[in-house]
Amino acid sequence: MKQVFPYRTLFGDVELEVVSVAVDGDKLPYTRISTADRVVALHSIGRDRWEIATLGLRATTPVEQGPWEDIRCMAVLTESATNARRTIPLTKAGDSAWTGSIDLVRSRHIHRATLSLAVVATVDGVPGRIIGSTEENWHADLQAATPRRRQQVEVEKIDFQNGPQEWLRQYQDAPWIVDTTGATPKVYLNTSAIPELIEVLYAKGGTPEERALRDTTSAHIAHDAWVAMFESAISSLEVDEGTPLLPDDWRKNVIESMLSNVLPGRTSSDALYEVHKRQQDRYGWAELQTGIHYAAAKRSRVTRRLTDAVRSVKVERGTR
Repeated sequence: MKQVFPYRTLFGDVELEVVSVAVDGDKLPYTRISTADRVVALHSIGRDRWEIATLGLRATTPVEQGPWEDIRCMAVLTESATNARRTIPLTKAGDSAWTGSIDLVRSRHIHRATLSLAVVATVDGVPGRIIGSTEENWHADLQAATPRRRQQVEVEKIDFQNGPQEWLRQYQDAPWIVDTTGATPKVYLNTSAIPELIEVLYAKGGTPEERALRDTTSAHIAHDAWVAMFESAISSLEVDEGTPLLPDDWRKNVIESMLSNVLPGRTSSDALYEVHKRQQDRYGWAELQTGIHYAAAKRSRVTRRLTDAVRSVKVERGTR
């Protein structure tokens, strides 16, 4: 989702690729990089202590004439957990190509750094204006041994009534709770509310009725998680001169995944502004719940799972 700027910006995609990775000068295998998932894995690299990981970069930008000059490509490496930020200019290698590298200093990062690219230029006499950026960021994961995108939601089985999490005891009758207050959303499954349900959820195979229960319950949990994550993401947006800005963490993925179904027929920027405004003013927020639940149902495939469950039960009944 692109932001709206009060000046002309580049038309077309800005692409960024990590083409190599080296740690303290020693090049790592290319298997440490996943272009599909846009992840670089920096855990279990053969040494426990290292200082700097150097990411080799290649970028392409649209070739377009416009009211700008002094165009530059800036690679930006950040991590919200440590408030670390490093910005490096790339070198022009052709009409639309840029190359360079950026260093990840180990002492400044903890978990997962985000790598993005901004195209800046002087526009209408004002230097440093952003005229383009990457739509999808890369991630340098210090806790991953393989370059795979992390699961967006963690699931944990825990006893709400007598378990170690005291705050869950007030929800001891609930089969599950969605928590969006941490760095990663988490679903807590209550092992003491309906123990048989937990067994069914983690069982393999089973009767058609058991499979139907597993599928519909999983869809219900996923639906609740999408609703909670979307509302949490919208409520925590930062605003720049009245314009809501997308975050860099899981909240961005949730908003981008659901927004077109929450307010269909609108541009991404208009829909984001409208949803944020309704959430802040509380005017029209109740009416928006229909769109939020519809979008969550689409993401969790509730209709498909219910249809499959009904069909499987009908088939089973017909064989009796």
